[in-house]
Amino acid sequence: MVNSAKIVDMKEAYENLANAVIVFAAEDYRCVLRHLKKHPERRGLQEEKNRLGKFFHSEWYEMLTDIDGTYLIRKLKEEVGYECDVEVP
Repeated sequence: MVNSAKIVDMKEAYENLANAVIVFAAEDYRCVLRHLKKHPERRGLQEEKNRLGKFFHSEWYEMLTDIDGTYLIRKLKEEVGYECDVEVP
């Protein structure tokens, strides 16, 4: 028989892991935006921003959190003061 406290602990552990994934992705996105403000010509930074943006709109992201990805991206851009939004193909 499985102890209900262990189930709660496992659920909490998975939630903590999911939250950590989101926090690290947000930190990475914020860092990329700051670098892009200084070096908008750097293609690699633009590609990384696009890659992270796709994550925030992915099914995996939606499985990890209820926070709207578009909302989070907008808030991170506001926080950094990032206004340029040129997509790299």
